[in-house]
Amino acid sequence: MTAALVRRQLIDGKLQAADTTFASYNPATGDLLGHAPDATTADAETAVAAARRAFDTTDWSTDTELRVRCLRQLHTALDTHREELRALTIAEVGAPRQLTHGPQLDEPIRIVQYYADLLEAYEFTEDLGEIESRGQRHHRWVEKEAAGVVAAILPYNFPNQLALAKLAPALAAGCTVVLKGAPQTPLTTLALGELIAEHTDIPPGVVNVLSSSRPETGEVLTTHPDVDVVTFTGATTTGRRIMAAAADTVKRVFLELGGKSAMIVLEDADFPKAAMFATFTICSHSGQGCALTSRLLVPRAHHDRIVQMVAAGMERVRVGDPTDAQTAMGPLISAEQRDKVDGMVQRAVAAGATLVRGGKAVNPGWFYQPTLLADVDPDSEIAQQEVFGPVLAVIPFDDEDDAVRIANNSHYGLSGAVHSADEQRAIRLARRIRTGTFSINGGNYFAPDVPFGGYKQSGIGRESGRSGFEEFLEEKSLARVVAPVEQP
Repeated sequence: MTAALVRRQLIDGKLQAADTTFASYNPATGDLLGHAPDATTADAETAVAAARRAFDTTDWSTDTELRVRCLRQLHTALDTHREELRALTIAEVGAPRQLTHGPQLDEPIRIVQYYADLLEAYEFTEDLGEIESRGQRHHRWVEKEAAGVVAAILPYNFPNQLALAKLAPALAAGCTVVLKGAPQTPLTTLALGELIAEHTDIPPGVVNVLSSSRPETGEVLTTHPDVDVVTFTGATTTGRRIMAAAADTVKRVFLELGGKSAMIVLEDADFPKAAMFATFTICSHSGQGCALTSRLLVPRAHHDRIVQMVAAGMERVRVGDPTDAQTAMGPLISAEQRDKVDGMVQRAVAAGATLVRGGKAVNPGWFYQPTLLADVDPDSEIAQQEVFGPVLAVIPFDDEDDAVRIANNSHYGLSGAVHSADEQRAIRLARRIRTGTFSINGGNYFAPDVPFGGYKQSGIGRESGRSGFEEFLEEKSLARVVAPVEQP
C-alpha cells in the first residue's frame, strides 16, 4: 500500500483514466492516499449509453448460464484479491481490521456467491393454470424479466457491502449497471471495477463503475431517460431529492436511507449484557451505520445504573490505528463529519442532556471519542436526527407502552432492538415497533439471504435476500387461448 494509489474507472468494458482527478485521504492519519478519476456528466452519459446498448442489443438479460458463470468468476476474483481489498478498505474507509472480517469485506464477498446460487435455482416463470372466459379456455402464466438499466449510487460507510448488495442481484436478474462510488471512498469501489474488467467475462457495458466529486454526475444517473431503476443508499434528504428527480421519467426507485434506531432495555433484562451490546453497536465503525441503535431506552428507575455500565464499557473500547487487529474503533470518514458530530453533541448538552463521557475529537486523523449522553429529551435534535458518529443517547421510559411510543417517535424506521428475560414478551414488543429489521436479545439478522430495508423515511424496497433480487425484475403476465369450451 502506497500513498500514490491511482485507480481507473470502467466504462463500456475499458478501464479509463481521466483528464481530472480528485484526492482520497486516509481518515486515520489525514494523509493523501491516492487519486480517483473525477467523472464528468459526459462520462456518466457515456456509461449510461453503454449500459443501455448492452441491455438492448446483447443476450445478457436472457442468458442465465452466462450470468451464473460471470458471478462465480467475480466471486473468485474477490476471494483471490481479498487481502489487497482488505488493506485498501482499512486505509480508505478507516474500518478496523477486525471489521473487515465481517461486514466491511468478508461478508460482502459471500453476497456474490449467494446470488449465483439463487440464480441457478430461480424460476423465472410461474404457471397460473387455466380459466374459462368468453366461451374459451385460456392458459395464463407470468414471466419475470430484467428491469433494465440500473443506476446504483453508494455512500462511504460500507462501500464493499453496498456495492455488492446492489451489483450482484442486479446482474443476476439480467440488468446492466452504472455504479457510482462515494466521493470519500472512490478507490475501494474502483478496485471492484478493475477486478470485473480483468477477471470476468462480463461483457462490455454490462457493468460501468464511476467515481466523481461532482454532484451533477450523480444527477445524470437519476434523471437520464435511459435509466430504468435507481438504487441509492445514503441520507434521507438526498433520497427525497432522488425520488423527486426520478419522477419525471417514472423510474423505479429503491432507497435505503437513514435511521435513528432504538434499543429498548426492559426492566427484566440482563443489564450488563444489554449495556455491552449498546456499547459495541454504537462504536461499530465509529457509529457510521444507518441501522445502528443510537437511542438507548431504559427504565427510568434503572437509568443511572445502566448509564454507568455503558460508560464503563466505552472506557474499555480500544480506539486507534485501524490496521491493528486489536483496535475496536477507528476514525470518522472526514474532518467535516467529525465537526458535524461534535456540533450535534455540543448542542445536545446545551439543550439539557448530560455528557457522561466523550464529546471530544482525538488527533491525529479524524477520530472522535465514544460519547454517552444521558437524560436525553426524546423530542430533541440528538434523539431525532441521525448523527452518524459514536454517540449514544440514553432516554428513560416509564413503562413498556411508553418505550414503544418513544421508539416509534421518529420519521425513521430502519432497525431496532430489545432486551428482555422473557423472549415472547420481547417478540411481542418487536412487532409493535415500526421498523424493517429488529434484533431480539442480540440476535443478528444481517446476512446475504435476509431482506434489509426500512419503514417510513428510512427507505423504499429491500436489499439482500430473494426480495433484493426481485427488486430488479419486472413481471409480465401472458395468456393464450387453449381451446373453445365444449358445449353440453
